[in-house]
Amino acid sequence: MTIGVSIAKSIGSRYVIVASTGNTAASVAAYAARGGLTCLVVIPKGGIARGKLAQAILHGATVIEVEGNFDKALSLVLETLDKVGKRGILYPLNSINVWRLEGQKTTAYEIFLDIGVPDYVIVPVGNAGNIYAIWKGFKELHELGIIDRLPIMIGVQAEGASPIAKAWNLGLDKPLFMDNPSTIASAIRIGRPVNWYRAWRAVKESNGTFITVSDEEILQAQKMLGREGIGVEPASAASLAGYLKLLEEGRIGRDDVCVLIATGHGLKDPDTILKLSYRSITVRDVIEIVNLVSSGQLE
Repeated sequence: MTIGVSIAKSIGSRYVIVASTGNTAASVAAYAARGGLTCLVVIPKGGIARGKLAQAILHGATVIEVEGNFDKALSLVLETLDKVGKRGILYPLNSINVWRLEGQKTTAYEIFLDIGVPDYVIVPVGNAGNIYAIWKGFKELHELGIIDRLPIMIGVQAEGASPIAKAWNLGLDKPLFMDNPSTIASAIRIGRPVNWYRAWRAVKESNGTFITVSDEEILQAQKMLGREGIGVEPASAASLAGYLKLLEEGRIGRDDVCVLIATGHGLKDPDTILKLSYRSITVRDVIEIVNLVSSGQLE
């Protein structure tokens, strides 16, 4: 996003605009505020996590709510650009913007610098920009002779929002677009991903695959990560849910080096976290706490 906002500022745009399920809105609002640009975020009314909306509001974005889902929001953004975008006043920062993808591809560089080239990179897929961008980064490293092999890319979608994965596993050559995607993982609740063809190409070139996971599998993965001290929102936990599913099916091995991409912190979606089961005990004084500890009831 920092690259996209810098480009917008350099060409004299006064406004930046995005459709968002939340994370993009929060990010562009922050960078636009820093860059002195007016930020418009178009969101599905009632369809994004409160933590993400709060971030956009905090950073001064103008929030435009639409009846419908993310795909409707993006459609309105694109229609708006047709009317005023050519004047250079309004600059789009959804992942239709290639500069955003150029920024996102640097994830591949960070992975390489940290651990080299993994066997697999597993990515949650919504609008499908990340998985393509990461593949692009690794391909360019390979073309430059910096690395001598490439990872296999795995895209994970929620069962209720899986236009790409369902089509892939049916042997089709394009997505089965969905008008009403449904999943607890709001960040990937997208029925008509604009970067599907790029993601499709990346997975195909890498000999990878797309898979689906259920909301229950996502929530279990989120809880598992939380117990390891890693707090992520449901969409990010989809990558672990996908990994566990592939492992159980024998499609990847326990010794394979796998990188799981997590893009959103758990506090972006606190309402979902508070729906998870947890232990709560009411006490009246310190003696009761001492008794609980001494009796081993808290173990």
